[in-house]
Amino acid sequence: MLDVRLFLNMPIPLSQRLSLIKPSLTMAVEARAKALKKAGIDIIGFGAGEPDFDTPDFIKEAAVRAIRDGFTRYTPVGGMDELKEAVCFRFKTDLGLEYQPQEVVVGCGGKHVLYNIAQALWGPGDEVLVPAPCWVSYPPLILLAGATPILLPTREENGFKLTPEELAAAVTERTRALILNSPSNPTGAVYDREELEALGRVILEKDLLVVSDDIYDKILFDGRSFVNLAQLGPEYRARTLVVNGVSKSYAMTGWRIGFLAGPPEIIDAVNTIQSHSTSNPNSIAQKAAVAALTGPQDFVPQMVAELNRRRNYIVDRLNALPGIRVRPPAGAFYIFPDFSAYFGRIFREPDVKDSLKLADYLLEKAQIAVVPGAAFGADSCLRFSYTVPLDLIEKGLKRLEKALSRL
Repeated sequence: MLDVRLFLNMPIPLSQRLSLIKPSLTMAVEARAKALKKAGIDIIGFGAGEPDFDTPDFIKEAAVRAIRDGFTRYTPVGGMDELKEAVCFRFKTDLGLEYQPQEVVVGCGGKHVLYNIAQALWGPGDEVLVPAPCWVSYPPLILLAGATPILLPTREENGFKLTPEELAAAVTERTRALILNSPSNPTGAVYDREELEALGRVILEKDLLVVSDDIYDKILFDGRSFVNLAQLGPEYRARTLVVNGVSKSYAMTGWRIGFLAGPPEIIDAVNTIQSHSTSNPNSIAQKAAVAALTGPQDFVPQMVAELNRRRNYIVDRLNALPGIRVRPPAGAFYIFPDFSAYFGRIFREPDVKDSLKLADYLLEKAQIAVVPGAAFGADSCLRFSYTVPLDLIEKGLKRLEKALSRL
């Protein structure tokens, strides 16, 4: 008789592609913070990339109604027509962009949509340009497709925005696409129309495809208006993949609905990838997303007003710290200050030598969770998310000040 105990300790070989990537550091920070809270430790979390506001009631009611109506079966792989039409309505109403349902595919969140794009379009030998600091998942998504992410460092004096000269210098015969995220995670940088037009001239000259990640498009401050590359004209629209979703603007991160608008042949390719992975997005969440996109929009400016209040407070408090100077972010809900003035200092042992060590120190000694800038390609910085009530922001920054003063 075969003794199954012989197999219990046998190593299981993993895919080679797994060696190319590491788990998401932002998710790891959030998971660690939640575990410490569960253990009874008073952790203030500045790590989460999600609004702390509740999903509006009318959206939740649409989901409840879907359940009661038995809307619990498969939908078309790329999303139901009603939701695609709602996406087209929102693009037309907000941005003046005309899309047809066959130019839209719905996925299980914006990250899923980006993954499908990478799998459908890129492979070995291809290069994809990514301005840095950048969202932690862009490079792994590219690597998982077999392509190579090319990080293009941006400068704080330029507002962490890519210049036309930097873009032109980075393009090679292997370059397939540029990922442009505005408003940006982690910096909050926002490209205005003039800046996009300048980049656009290089994009046309070099014949680049652009993935425009617009997930924070409604979270803008100081009277700024959103603009993406597709709005600049038909020649740009034809080479732009617009990625968005309901997660950030409607406080629906857990509902997992993202969408893509672009040329039909690319939509078909993404749809094919999705047909063999997840099939359709959650049917009930799709009904909720229809309500979000077509229903009252007054929740969004109310949320943005509160985020702006928090932004102003955290900027003032951080700028009062020795060695810290930070510009108010133009959009999203992150601030990304340079903390390198505190590197090399010592609190007992070991010394605080980089963003990872500083983040660990702050979690241990100040009970505040922040994300190391190394996760985004900028080791001198830390990312703070101000999706935290103002009283907790105040409490957390007091802890930060005390902990830094001990270094």
